[in-house]
Amino acid sequence: MNLLVIGDIVGNPGRKITKDLLPGIKKEHEIDMVIANGENSAGGIGITYSVARELYAFGVDVITTGNHVWAKKEVLSFINEDSRLIRPANYPDELPGCGSTAFRLADKTVGVINALGRVYMDPVDSPFKAVDREIDRIKDSVDFIVVDFHAEATSEKLAMGWYLDGRATVVFGTHTHVQTCDERVLPGGTGYITDIGMTGPYNSIIGVDKDIALKKFTMLIPERFEVGKGGDMQLNAVIFSIDDSTKKVNEIKRLFLKR
Repeated sequence: MNLLVIGDIVGNPGRKITKDLLPGIKKEHEIDMVIANGENSAGGIGITYSVARELYAFGVDVITTGNHVWAKKEVLSFINEDSRLIRPANYPDELPGCGSTAFRLADKTVGVINALGRVYMDPVDSPFKAVDREIDRIKDSVDFIVVDFHAEATSEKLAMGWYLDGRATVVFGTHTHVQTCDERVLPGGTGYITDIGMTGPYNSIIGVDKDIALKKFTMLIPERFEVGKGGDMQLNAVIFSIDDSTKKVNEIKRLFLKR
């Protein structure tokens, strides 16, 4: 199985380049399934019903999120009914949505789990215990387990990779919007990378209009962030090639495409 994971899609630029390039990527690399982090896909923060439908139409199969999942309040009205859109499993159980899903392909089922880090992030329950619970809940009904760990600290992401080595097929990080070059197959066969990166405006500061971000950094005055406009766009993604029989990752390929 060839799994494509697309890094945090930011606003209209991220959606546009996904629409333009995803069909070709799927064909060239014989992709069986696509996962994308979409927590910033609507106007640079949050996700809406219409934007989720756009991403599905482009060829995305499952959408993961993170700490901005609730930024657009309308998500509360449809996340329970959308089994392909998941939120971090370590948010309170009383909140709508699920922390994992099982996506059925032609001859296999892929379990996808979402969790939120705690280092330099809002206080939430332990992501390690939350992922344990989700794995126990779905492991008997899926062939592969994929985890999106939406976290700030590289150390915490690495810890999750080692924690799940041999129990999850793939562990990838999101949130920092900067693609890392530390992809590897861990000893237990789990494919790992610290951060997939960002899909959105290239000449920006992690997707934000660079002039606005620079003003905040240099003048220390709060600014309302806006998605970077104009110019080139980038698509960051990673392809995990998985052996169907051993359930282990054979190869990992990073993509950094610009147009």
